[in-house]
Amino acid sequence: MNKRIKALLCCLVFTSLFGQEAIAAGQGDTSPDCQLSAFADHNPLSLKQSRGQVLYVDFWASWCGPCAKSFPFLNSLHSELKGQGLQIVGVNLDESPADAQGFLAKYPANFTIAADPQGLCAPLFSVQAMPSSYLIDRKGVIRHIHLGFKAGEAEELKQLIIKLLAEH
Repeated sequence: MNKRIKALLCCLVFTSLFGQEAIAAGQGDTSPDCQLSAFADHNPLSLKQSRGQVLYVDFWASWCGPCAKSFPFLNSLHSELKGQGLQIVGVNLDESPADAQGFLAKYPANFTIAADPQGLCAPLFSVQAMPSSYLIDRKGVIRHIHLGFKAGEAEELKQLIIKLLAEH
């Protein structure tokens, strides 16, 4: 049984015992601190490392058409707003790193790409669509959840980020 299925089964058992609210992060909740690994060098990466910055966590997969459309937007956000305190972490959910590498060859990312080798981060965030994006404020609170991606939504997302960046 692969790791992702094991992780989902584990979370389903946990949910049945303790209720979904105990594990699923929602708007207004403190962001889970997933233990990820940087895609390029496999170094450990913790979402808690980003406290004090506005964090855009984007769950994506190579097979996701809207994900391909979102990467140019994320690259633009990163280029324009990283100096103001925005950090973007794209969390890949592919089972095969080769699939993710193929995607990144076509749609390069200028922002941080991470892998979830334990398969636990997506269930903690209660990811329900591809892509699923979470805007997290400087204090670590999830302020906005966005499912999917359409080019027409980019400006609204950017304005939400700018508003969060202005908060101190």
